[in-house]
Amino acid sequence: MISRRTVLQGLAAMPFAGVAGAGFAAQTPTGPFTLPALAYPFAALEPHIDAETMQIHHDRHHQAYVTNLNAALAKVPALSKVQSAEGLCKQLDRLPEEIRTAVRNNAGGHVNHSMFWSQMKPGTAGAPTGPIADAINGTFGSYEKFQAAFEDAGLKRFGSGWVWLARTKAGKLEIVSTPNQDNPYMDGGVPILGNDVWEHAYYLKYRNKRADYLKAWWNVVNWDAVNAQLKAAK
Repeated sequence: MISRRTVLQGLAAMPFAGVAGAGFAAQTPTGPFTLPALAYPFAALEPHIDAETMQIHHDRHHQAYVTNLNAALAKVPALSKVQSAEGLCKQLDRLPEEIRTAVRNNAGGHVNHSMFWSQMKPGTAGAPTGPIADAINGTFGSYEKFQAAFEDAGLKRFGSGWVWLARTKAGKLEIVSTPNQDNPYMDGGVPILGNDVWEHAYYLKYRNKRADYLKAWWNVVNWDAVNAQLKAAK
């Protein structure tokens, strides 16, 4: 029987393997996780996503997830050196019960937002190319059909959450929607592309028009980053 100590030691030893800090200049650490800096100015995604939303979303909301995740892990000293937030999301059932919900919410928030920032960039506004284009066409029939299905799933997510293109445990691509800060890692899959449909992601500009936000978002998707995530998932 695996002991609690062995489980915690295994989690603490997990190497960094994900988007949480890759390619970013992190802030001064106050725990195992830090807020990644954006690779572009707050106003770079306008007119599709406004600068004020970006600044509040990144500097306040994402920072809160990082701060709360570090605080939760500090309650279990054996986890003080955990380096992979993705690994935490994959093994929630192995975490001590007293911090499991906090880690689910805040590791999820950290992983989801880190991927979100990296999968956007200014001046894209084009259809996908490369392996992700082939995968989308092969699975959904066309990019346009994929867009429609993705937007529909995002629009139907009741309350707060995310819409994803994910790779399942069986290796297939599918569109899924998750509540709150859950993500496909928590169900054994791998997120390939994700859009945040919490109101704080769009409300300052789009008010209650989530459908308009979902359509506008395609103009800033960084398909090079999505291709990299697809390759890593395989």
